[in-house]
Amino acid sequence: MSRVALGGTFNPLHDGHKALLVRAYQLSNKAEVLIGITSNEMAGKKYHEVEDWEVRKQAVTAFIQDTFGTSPLIARLDDPFGPTIDEDFEYLVVSPETESMAHKINSRRAKQGKQPINIELVEYVLADDGRPISSTRVLRGEIDIHGNLL
Repeated sequence: MSRVALGGTFNPLHDGHKALLVRAYQLSNKAEVLIGITSNEMAGKKYHEVEDWEVRKQAVTAFIQDTFGTSPLIARLDDPFGPTIDEDFEYLVVSPETESMAHKINSRRAKQGKQPINIELVEYVLADDGRPISSTRVLRGEIDIHGNLL
């Protein structure tokens, strides 16, 4: 059983996010998965509109309950590191977009004399056009949350 962490804005929740969440639960082997969701303040730095934190939390919670029959452990992220600097995890689940942050986390942990967290890279889920599904593309109306072209 492994303690697993992942984080993101999850706005809107799309199939790429769902692949990260599913992989985190697979790696945990029924242990703890901590899902960090960026705060409204942190998400406000994005280049597109972001739903309120509670709305994003509810979407993630509904997906986890429907898929795994359990209530998720969710933390509000007020910085890019969240609890991964101070707490120990076996895995940090990331996408190619967030992989560099995982390396920064491990660098900060090393400076504190802590063991690194294993980085589990989940490749992008591709849309029908062969390009990655992303929140930006969904919000621009290029694709839907499943990667279907609009």
